[in-house]
Amino acid sequence: MGSPTLIFPSKILISRTDSIGDVVLTLPLCAFIKKHSPQTKIVFLGAKYTVPILDACPAIDEVWDWKELEAKEEKVRSEFLQAAQLDAVLHVFPRKEIAKWTKTAKIPLRIGTSHRSFHLFTCNKRVSFTRKNAQESEAQLNFHLLRPFGLKTLPTLSELNQEAVIERPKIDLPLPLATKKKVVLHAKSQGSAVEWPLEKYTELTHRLIASGYTVYWTGTEKEGEQIRSAIPIDENCVDTTGKLTLTELMVLISEMDALVACSTGPLHIAGALGTKAIGLFSPRRPIHPGRWQPLGVKSRTITSRDFCPCKSKEACKCIDVIDVDTVMNAVLA
Repeated sequence: MGSPTLIFPSKILISRTDSIGDVVLTLPLCAFIKKHSPQTKIVFLGAKYTVPILDACPAIDEVWDWKELEAKEEKVRSEFLQAAQLDAVLHVFPRKEIAKWTKTAKIPLRIGTSHRSFHLFTCNKRVSFTRKNAQESEAQLNFHLLRPFGLKTLPTLSELNQEAVIERPKIDLPLPLATKKKVVLHAKSQGSAVEWPLEKYTELTHRLIASGYTVYWTGTEKEGEQIRSAIPIDENCVDTTGKLTLTELMVLISEMDALVACSTGPLHIAGALGTKAIGLFSPRRPIHPGRWQPLGVKSRTITSRDFCPCKSKEACKCIDVIDVDTVMNAVLA
């Protein structure tokens, strides 16, 4: 994977301050750099709520909360960045203010996409690629930013799927786990994706229980308020909504035989941990599985159609057509 002439500097800042799924799909980039240059120190600038994910990635040496950096006075922030002695920054998720900070701090190599106008004034290496209509997955697209280090070709999905990129956190769960087969159903996405109907998750739960599984429903407290009425009352169905921290959710997922979800953070966590991740998708671009599929050798995606005839993402109902039999078979496979 990659080029034998890759040359990475001593310390790289990777900036990706958006959501969990996006961050997880950036971790193969970190693992790649560390594999080819073990002495390179990787600092990851991310959102605070993604820190448990970043802490579980062995390729990352240091994690910064970008909001803490934002809260510093301009002079203090610049001095902090200069004192870190960074050799390069990769703006994986372009953010204008961060691009400005890294230029002010005179980080020697500042790499960003050429499709952001503010990078014209803040980055000294601009790579030409676009994500919107790309054929590659999000995880592959991130590798374009390694071109200034000598990368000639993007890694294939099969290459990226070979290794889990995060480790199971070493904590105990606040709830006992069943000893038999176990599945997580994560029905919501906080609005980030089109979602499979709740009644189908309910039907799937009954089918799984009848097949000898214990089913765990996961989600935030707010999501729990939206879905609890759909969660079957059964000794083999466990409602964990609002009861787990992100770190605890990671541990729970690592103990599962499978996880079923739409295109949302826990789906990508499952793939990154090596758990079977079954993603339910609309074929609509750019939210289709070709762009947002989870990584992992056990992962798979399900769509109902080859194309989306709906007028907009908000009006898309393609995912509704996915039948319970198909998802059930994917769990059992």
